[in-house]
Amino acid sequence: MSVSFSGNISRVANVSRRERKRQQTADHLADTAWTLFCDHGFEAVTMEAIAEAADVAKATLYKHFPVKEALLRHRFHRELADELPALLAELDTRPTITERLHEFFRHSAGWSVSHRDYLPHYLRFCLGEVGMRDAPERQSGLNTVFANLIAAGQLSGEFSSGQDAALLAHYLQFLHLATLLRWLNIPGLDLSAEFDRMLELFLHGLGTE
Repeated sequence: MSVSFSGNISRVANVSRRERKRQQTADHLADTAWTLFCDHGFEAVTMEAIAEAADVAKATLYKHFPVKEALLRHRFHRELADELPALLAELDTRPTITERLHEFFRHSAGWSVSHRDYLPHYLRFCLGEVGMRDAPERQSGLNTVFANLIAAGQLSGEFSSGQDAALLAHYLQFLHLATLLRWLNIPGLDLSAEFDRMLELFLHGLGTE
């Protein structure tokens, strides 16, 4: 069973010229900031330096991104959106939804390890926006990915259909967050193994059978 995806994570091609221009400017600013972060470290880079390197007025930068963390969020969410089609195609080669979930989190572990230095800044910023998640740019789209996978498992009979897939996806997203925070705070943990344990808990609970 193939899992399709349509949600906020998608970068919509059929948009107005004005929106396309806004998106291009935001991408340019986020890419410029990312280069500076990689070259000098997140803490050392100022908003003024980003505006200068991007060759835009500071007012233009602040119009799109009020703080550095917002640039980081834009970059991370765009990476996920760009990588998602190929990842979903790879997941579709796995015979069960359980295997697809494990494969998704193996991919997530690899991405997180490569972005570890920036994840604390990103996560603190996103957690500070709890209650303001309605705007598409604030959403990573993971909820939709998880909901589609869970719904596919329910449809195939692999998972119980007794709970709403969107609600279960919400729970899974917070387990994902908790696992990331534990990994960031405890040196030496293997994130892929931590995600495997998290999924076992999510899929099988605390039962003894």
